[in-house]
Amino acid sequence: MILLPSLLLVLICLSGSFSQKDLWNKVFAFPAASDTAAVVLHVSNQKPLTKLTVCLRYYTLLARPYSLFSYATHSSENDFLIFRDQPNEYSIYVGDLGVIFKVAPKEKPSWEQICASWDSSTGLVQLWLNGEPLPRQGLQKGYSISPEASILLGQEQDDFGVGFDINQSFVGEITDVNLWPRVLSPVEIRMVRNKIDPRDPVINWRSLSYTIKNNVFVEDFLAPQNSCV
Repeated sequence: MILLPSLLLVLICLSGSFSQKDLWNKVFAFPAASDTAAVVLHVSNQKPLTKLTVCLRYYTLLARPYSLFSYATHSSENDFLIFRDQPNEYSIYVGDLGVIFKVAPKEKPSWEQICASWDSSTGLVQLWLNGEPLPRQGLQKGYSISPEASILLGQEQDDFGVGFDINQSFVGEITDVNLWPRVLSPVEIRMVRNKIDPRDPVINWRSLSYTIKNNVFVEDFLAPQNSCV
């Protein structure tokens, strides 16, 4: 038993660099397509999720499919997944079932801010894009998401923590990643849009526990002039 802390430290060092810190005004930079580069997010949640909201900001030049937020469990590789299928589509998966949100194509690449929520009691899935709500859809009413999760940025998991596809990997920058175990209200969504975090996230960008795997870097956020992202 005395050797366990040392063994745990060695395993962390072998798997990537572990850290917990305030990432205000920082980004995870994914500079190239990869089937290994990822950020693993660590949470202490011990209860099944029957409601949740995930918010994040990102910037990419990709036109192909890519994963933004992958929450896999031993029973479901896509227990909660935010995926960009193509420039005018987002997919939200709960328990391996998904719905597609159509969005207007952009004239030029820029930062995007998204919040995706799901409520088991109604099955309603909501997507907010740059502070604007899209029409709600229904998915997996009565379902619960296991707390024993592998949560990744930059890759879509085909199994628990593994099975990455370079053609679905993220290339670009991600920031302001938070998860709440509830559906945020419209007022709270506006707070997130203005970089004011609502209370009690279980994934907290201002106190983030994470492990970097391979070619991912923590860098300063470079905001474009006259930007409100």
